[in-house]
Amino acid sequence: MARTASISRTTRETQIELTLNLDGSGKVEANTGVGFLDHMLDHLGKHSMCDLSVRAKGDLHVDDHHTVEDVAICLGEALAKALGDKAGIVRYGWSSIPMDEALADVAIDISGRPATVFNVAFGGQKIGAFDVQLVEEFIRRLAAVAGMNLHVNVPYGSNDHHIAEAIFKSLAHALRQAKTIDPARGGQVPSTKGVL
Repeated sequence: MARTASISRTTRETQIELTLNLDGSGKVEANTGVGFLDHMLDHLGKHSMCDLSVRAKGDLHVDDHHTVEDVAICLGEALAKALGDKAGIVRYGWSSIPMDEALADVAIDISGRPATVFNVAFGGQKIGAFDVQLVEEFIRRLAAVAGMNLHVNVPYGSNDHHIAEAIFKSLAHALRQAKTIDPARGGQVPSTKGVL
């Protein structure tokens, strides 16, 4: 059964069309109007082996915040929809990814219960024109809407671009692990409760 989802979201601030295939080949088409976000989404899809298409029009004359936040909301909705009842998935995923001098550790639990820990210290306020606070905003919205525990720890790193890139690559690898169907489970939901 295909684990796919399509999400449309229209507000007075953004218009977003997003499609997700959890069992893809890492093909990404991201056009959000926010170049750095497109770059991070490319890493997320490529390294999680998800096919992802995102088209967004936002109030970028205000700033990038609404577009970044709403893309995260749509991706969270797509993840939740594509995972369905989560029968047979591994559920947990973790990854430690270096990017030059930076290291990002990410752990996720697709539990149905949102929680976020974000222990990251950026050195500046911007990566090019991109506000570094929006990395945390994206992570928190994604976890909240997808219904997962998402812990991000960056023990060291001096280049903010490298830190952000390591976070998204590590998230991708953790997601790839967690979303995988485990044949040993025989289609059972990975919880003593019987539901996630």
